[in-house]
Amino acid sequence: MTEVDSAAAQVIEWDLEPGDVIERKQLHAKYGGRTQGGIGPSAKTPNVMIFTDPIAGEKHGYYDGWMPDGRFHYSGEGQYGDQRMLSGNASILNHEVERRALRVFQGARGNVTYLGRFATDGWYEADAPETGDGPLRKVIVFRLRPLDTSARHPGTKVGRLLGEQLETVAEIDIERTETEKTFVDPNREPYEAERREGKLVLGFSSYLRTKGYRVHRQRILPDEETRPLLTDLYVPDLDLLIEAKGSVTRENLRMALGQLIDYNRFVRAEYQAVLLPSKPREDLVELAKTAGQAIIWPEGNGYRCSKADLLPSGLSLLIGT
Repeated sequence: MTEVDSAAAQVIEWDLEPGDVIERKQLHAKYGGRTQGGIGPSAKTPNVMIFTDPIAGEKHGYYDGWMPDGRFHYSGEGQYGDQRMLSGNASILNHEVERRALRVFQGARGNVTYLGRFATDGWYEADAPETGDGPLRKVIVFRLRPLDTSARHPGTKVGRLLGEQLETVAEIDIERTETEKTFVDPNREPYEAERREGKLVLGFSSYLRTKGYRVHRQRILPDEETRPLLTDLYVPDLDLLIEAKGSVTRENLRMALGQLIDYNRFVRAEYQAVLLPSKPREDLVELAKTAGQAIIWPEGNGYRCSKADLLPSGLSLLIGT
């Protein structure tokens, strides 16, 4: 509904100030709007009320809250499949055209705290899991500009990261256990294959360190993105970028090759390789060769590779083919 009864709007004036606490049932009894859900456009008064629970949301990949740009970022509604600009999402986007005030509350049940009046200042798309730890899908995130309150320091994990990382590519320790899924689906337990990936990376990095090479990872933050990309291993002395997979399957190799292409748009490494737990079958070796990438796997007390001429000469002398 885009029309609001003007007579009712004149009678029911907004009397909450930022910081005021009110029971949600009382809020809707007075100002209208949905009594459940995160977005409540009202047919009774010219308001769109939205509710956020940052602590609960962050466990499921929703990072609602203040960001370094001075805006309050708010994830749209829609629990399954890609979110669309319909219903409550459309009411946020169009609130000014429909002459509605956008009111933000912290909390979703019981008592809620009024954060203030905001205006939509654009939106973007991000990845987050479906409700119930389902598959990843596209979510809509609104940038909300405060009108009667001051911006605050970022409180979410993503907000703090955006405030700290000034460069597109940042070096991080190899022992950091965070992954891309940490920022997209933090509530999900890692699969056994992912645990094996971690062991592979630590094992190969230790091997390289014993040979005198420096190793680290990179955290990449593309423009207009709020979820970082995280490489598995980079060897600066060799300009070698490595992606690890815990299982030797075509699906995993395809994913690794694609990830290396994605990461290398920013890293610009001369050499790229996939680290696997064992030697792959010949057709997968040819697949990697076609992409210009080598495959490395542990064997005995050392490592072997699929194509020495696709690796830096310093490393190819240390491992066999």
